Amino acid sequence: MAMTHLKSDMKERGGRDRDGDERGSKKMDRGGGGFHRKKVCRFCSENDYVLDYKDVKMMQSFVSEHGKIVPRRISGTCAQHQRKLTVAVKRARNLALVGYVSMGG
Repeated sequence: MAMTHLKSDMKERGGRDRDGDERGSKKMDRGGGGFHRKKVCRFCSENDYVLDYKDVKMMQSFVSEHGKIVPRRISGTCAQHQRKLTVAVKRARNLALVGYVSMGG
């Protein structure tokens, strides 16, 4: 019975919750905002970066500490080079140049 009284009381006050937002509306200022620089594909922009599965140092820079391949949105590579990178990492793993998982816990 008390709940119906509270609901009717909320309607009388305009249907706003504690933050002052209307019920059911999404907050516009979530996420903190800020300036994010657009990531550029390393392989497209610089000719020094050659995609080669035998280059262990470069392959490990695209593999996380858990052994997962870093996604495009984080690494900044274009779709074409991300597909080639995935194949190269898998080849390096197959030849035991790059590990499937990290050592330790």
